[in-house]
Amino acid sequence: MLRHRSQPKPERRKPTSRDESASIVASRPDGLTHGERLRIEIADQILGGELVPGTSLDETTLAERYGVSRTPVREALRELAAAGLVVHRPHRGAVVAAVTEDRLLEMFQVMADLEGLCAGYAAGSITPGERQKLVELHMEAKELVRSGDLEAYTHANDVFHDFIYETSHNSFLAETALNVRRRVSPFRRAQFRTLGRLAVSHEEHDRVIQAILRGDREAAAREMRAHLSSVHHAFQVCSEGR
Repeated sequence: MLRHRSQPKPERRKPTSRDESASIVASRPDGLTHGERLRIEIADQILGGELVPGTSLDETTLAERYGVSRTPVREALRELAAAGLVVHRPHRGAVVAAVTEDRLLEMFQVMADLEGLCAGYAAGSITPGERQKLVELHMEAKELVRSGDLEAYTHANDVFHDFIYETSHNSFLAETALNVRRRVSPFRRAQFRTLGRLAVSHEEHDRVIQAILRGDREAAAREMRAHLSSVHHAFQVCSEGR
């Protein structure tokens, strides 16, 4: 039988670039890693028209520009490729992709159906404690709409949708919805550039919530699908007006 007290004290290993990237969460007030922050910033530039299709995204250049190692840059480019905003080409590396409207429509249709399922399931399985928390989240978001805090509301919006997944009480559905949302995330984030979108988004959330609190599964699913359709439309308006 091994005696734990006789085991040698493990040596402190030198942090690697992977450790460096993973440890950023604790040091950043917004809780995002450098890779996540880079993904958001590059996606905003692509969707805002600053980086046009075909633009080269060189890892070394991006690392120097943002003052990070190449590890978080690779992480960001990998996530952007999953979202369809970036493609990797032989001898050229990563370049900005051209996202077709048909492809975007397909992504939002799947996202709407998955989130509609989550909302419908939530209407039939939400607990009393979860009902209270859902209302509290909604009221907190209302204050952010009043203050016009775009970044805070964007985060609150993610928290709201995460909670709907959670209250579906179907872990496989929740995981699937979250994986798809990661791919659609840059487009969903861009919707808030549209004038008045915060208030509209909050009103749409209210209709989803009221249906869930009534226990009306069909209405909850319908209102969530309508909300995602509205998100898609808001992105289109934002994209056309850039």
